[in-house]
Parts: sequence; C-alpha cells; structure tokens
Amino acid sequence: MKNVILVIILLLSLIIKGQETDMELTKLNAAEKRIIEDKGTEAPFTGEYWNFFGKGIYKCRRCGNALYNSEDKFSSGCGWPSFDDEIKGAVRRQTDADGTRTEILCSSCGAHLGHVFTGEKFTEKDTRHCVNSLSLHFEAEPSKSEVSYIAGGCFWGVEYYLNKMKGVISTESGYMGGNVQNPEYHQVSTGITGHAETVRVIFDPEVISYEEILIKFFEIHDPTQVNRQGPDHGSQYRSSIFYDNENQKNTALKLIKILQNNGYNVVTELKPAQEFWIAEKYHQDYYDKKGGTPYCHRPVKRFD
Repeated sequence: MKNVILVIILLLSLIIKGQETDMELTKLNAAEKRIIEDKGTEAPFTGEYWNFFGKGIYKCRRCGNALYNSEDKFSSGCGWPSFDDEIKGAVRRQTDADGTRTEILCSSCGAHLGHVFTGEKFTEKDTRHCVNSLSLHFEAEPSKSEVSYIAGGCFWGVEYYLNKMKGVISTESGYMGGNVQNPEYHQVSTGITGHAETVRVIFDPEVISYEEILIKFFEIHDPTQVNRQGPDHGSQYRSSIFYDNENQKNTALKLIKILQNNGYNVVTELKPAQEFWIAEKYHQDYYDKKGGTPYCHRPVKRFD
C-alpha cells in the first residue's frame, strides 16, 4: 500500500510539473530561482516591496498571475510584504515541508510565495500572507481596481468583448461555481463539476462602472437561454453573475428587473463569488491569438 501511495504522489507531481512547463514563464535569475523554485527566503527588510505601498496589483514574477491587490497590503513590521487577503483563487495553500507552517504558492504556476499565518490580530481579517518580494512583480494602476465575475456561454467570446472596453485592466478565463478543486477543462466540459465557464474582469471604477460592464454582458449573450448559449449546450455554459459585494448584487438585480420589464424572461443566476480557478493557457485571449470573432456571441441592444 505504501508503494502504491508513493507512485500516486509521483504521478501527480509529474502532472503538475507538466502543466507548469506548458505556461509562458519568465526566465529567472539566480536569486529569484532560489526563492521561487528552491523555496528559499529572502532576508527581512531587504526586499523591494516590504515597505512599498503604491496602488496597483501584485503579480507572480514567474507567470504573471494576479495575486494581491494593493488595498490588502499592510505594515506588519516583519520585514516582508504582508497581505491580509488574496485575489480569489490566485493563491494555493499546502503544508510546508517543516510540517507546521502553511506554505503559499501561485495557483497558476506553483511558484513559492512564502507562508500564511493566522491568529496574530494585525488586521480584522486576522490573516497575514508573508510574501517574498522576489516572488512578486508590481503593476501600478491609475486608481483602485475592482473585480467582477460573469459567465455567459463560452468564455472565449465573453472575454473577447469585455477586454475591449475602456477601463478594463485585465480579463482571465476560468471556472467558478462548482464543487471540484483545481478543475480542468475536460472535467468542466462534462458538466459534472458544476462549474460555469467564467471570466474574471479587473477594472478601473473611475473609468468604467460595474453597471456598464453588466450592460455589455447582457448585450453580448442571450440571458434567456437555460444551460446553453447558441450552439453550446451544458450547465457550464449557463448565464451567471457571481457578485463580489452587495453593491454588485443590487446593480445586477436592477438590470435584471429592467430586462424583465422590457419583456425578457431572464434566467441569469445571481450568486456570491466563489473560488475562481484560472483556465488553461490556451483559453486565455483566445480570439486575439487565433484570430476571428466569437461564434456564439454578438452585440444586441437590450436596454433603452
């Protein structure tokens, strides 16, 4: 039995390693490799970001996955960058090799970030992500960003249209609303995981409002179709809005009411945001890389 377990662990590690090597990864220098790949720790009070509080997004230095918003960064006095929250689905936890601490890694490429601690009472969230600066790359933003999660058929088309809106900082295709950890496309496409093909939209609220994003969402897909969008059938193609806060929920309810008054039998589900799992690399910016336009999405005016 012990040998069987060891074989399973080895196979899983090879699968994960294979997934990581499929990504476009930044070439690391020796210092970065010691932290990110060899799971080392930089000396306290020496990193680029330990005492830096600019507004923007902290991304994985190796793969570019968005990890932390600057609004969640705080001064803990420990000498390393500290965050009391992460972008949903961006950070993976596992027991450290020492058997006591909890290691945190980039959920996209597995890069070592540092460790997470609770019970220290630094902030109301009572959580401290202690991260190595060398694991991070900071991208400044003109203002505080917000995030939205929407699903309306194949995520290729939704991402295509939303990414072209002024004020949208970034979009990522992924999965939300299911019951399986780290789902893969071949699993989600069966419908058994319960996930919807979802697009995460990070936007600048000083340039574009959440309401404008939802209006575009409702006008590029048909919100009256149940578990399908055009020729694509299955619960993974359902129309869904995963709200991040009560303001987003109320905005969605207002727009749904307008559509209903306009004669549309809206079936879009409205649920709190859950863990977001980033889809495989080939799904990201699909039409921008492959060319062409979406086959099951087209703009249709539905609001006066």
